[in-house]
Amino acid sequence: MDFIDNAELRMAEAIEAMEKRFSNVRAGRANPSILDKVMVNYYGVDTPLKGVANISIPEARQLMIKPFDKSLLGAIEKGIYEANIGLTPNNNGETIILNIPALTEDTRRDYVKQVKSMAEDCKISLRNIRQDVNNDIKKAELTDDDKKSYEEDVQELINKYNKIVEDKAKEKEQELMTV
Repeated sequence: MDFIDNAELRMAEAIEAMEKRFSNVRAGRANPSILDKVMVNYYGVDTPLKGVANISIPEARQLMIKPFDKSLLGAIEKGIYEANIGLTPNNNGETIILNIPALTEDTRRDYVKQVKSMAEDCKISLRNIRQDVNNDIKKAELTDDDKKSYEEDVQELINKYNKIVEDKAKEKEQELMTV
C-alpha cells in the first residue's frame, strides 16, 4: 500500500505552501516576491506584474520595476497601491522605484507573529493529512498488526514534518529579528 508515500507527498506540499507564504513576509530587504500579488490592468485584463515588467534589485532595500511598455507606468503604480503592500511607488518616467523601509522593532514582532501563525496553520494541515491517512488505513482490508504498523509510520512522518516546520519558522524569525 502507498499510504506512507501519499502522506509524505501531501506533507511535503504543505511545507512548500508554508515556505511560499513565508517568502511574502518582508524582512526589511528587497525581495521581488512581495510583488507577487500585484495585478496590472493591461488592456482591460488583470495581469500579474511579472508579466508586464522586469523586476530587479539595484540595492539591498530597493526594487526597480521596468515595464516592457512605458505606457503601463500609471497602471503599474495603480496596481501597487491597490495590492496594499505598504510601499509607495516612485515613478521617474522610465521605471518605478520601490524603497523598502527599515523595519521597526514593533513591525518585526508583528511579522514574527504572522510567521508563527503560518507555521501553526501548516501544523494543522499536517494533522489533517495524518487523520485522513489514518482513516484510509482503518478502512483498508489489512491485519490489525499491519494497520498498527502503518499508523506508527504515519506518526513518525508527522513528527519529522513538524520538526521541519519548527526549524523553518525559527529560521524565518531569526531573519526577521536580525537588524
